[in-house]
Amino acid sequence: MIPGISSRRRFSDLSEQEILALAISAEEDDGRIYASYAEKLRADFPQSAKLFEEMVAEEDQHRHRLIAEHQRRFGDVIPLIRREHVAGFYSRRPVWLIENLGLERIREEAANMESAAHHFYLKAAQRTSDAGTRKLLGDLAAAEASHQQTAERLEMEHLPADARADEDREAHRRFILTWVQPGLAGLMDGSVSTLAPIFATAFATGDTSTTFLVGLAASVGAGISMGFTEAASDDGELSGRGSPVKRGFASGIMTTIGGLGHALPYLIPDFTTATTLAIIIVFIELWAIAWIQNRFMDTPFLRAALQVVLGGSLVFAAGILIGNA
Repeated sequence: MIPGISSRRRFSDLSEQEILALAISAEEDDGRIYASYAEKLRADFPQSAKLFEEMVAEEDQHRHRLIAEHQRRFGDVIPLIRREHVAGFYSRRPVWLIENLGLERIREEAANMESAAHHFYLKAAQRTSDAGTRKLLGDLAAAEASHQQTAERLEMEHLPADARADEDREAHRRFILTWVQPGLAGLMDGSVSTLAPIFATAFATGDTSTTFLVGLAASVGAGISMGFTEAASDDGELSGRGSPVKRGFASGIMTTIGGLGHALPYLIPDFTTATTLAIIIVFIELWAIAWIQNRFMDTPFLRAALQVVLGGSLVFAAGILIGNA
């Protein structure tokens, strides 16, 4: 391949046999993706898993019709051509990028897949001169377009209102336990635990660069510690809190962010300006934590504010007093 020149074929250059082969491989890929979604959801969301199993069956029917049409016109040997071989052809995100984002994201991706397939079959039908192939591709385009109604029908069959509500509640609960709860704990720890060392250093030295380095070290160190602690404390099997790796990343990253929020102002050389900005950020962080507790953890706002803002203010005051001692 010549550097800078794409090795992919243009859709307009494909023969009618290659278009059929591309459609066959695309249906095979989509069927495997839906099967992966069904397997991923089966344990926790069995009704949604049944929905995707039905969609696998529909994709398989499409594949059989396409193979039969290829055999009628071109024989049994199907050229090896896949969507990644064709420039501008719609692509599928790797399953592992989608399946970890939750139930609603999987449903949304499935809808996008059907829409893209509908567009492909319309274009493919325009490229063929054989009446039978053109009719088949047109029928498949119509089938993909009607899959929204099919999905709604399957959803009503397998996901009645109460079942979907139960699954949505379970998905929300898992999101809270896997991401929000560890992330919130990390944000609280990073924001509060680093207040004393950062402001004690600031008022003891009056040097912004030293204060920033102390804040950076405290934030990163706390993030690493919180991340490993969260991941090692519970494998999620019995508690249902989800992947320990995800929880560890959520806790560690948010801990680091919580500390860096009021450390970064000390990149400003002027001590008074940096300290004023850091203090403002501290109070924004504390009120933000109280809001998150109220929004996602159902903690009454006044109680959350009293716990977080009062506690943080005491640690902040301790840091100033120690720094001025």
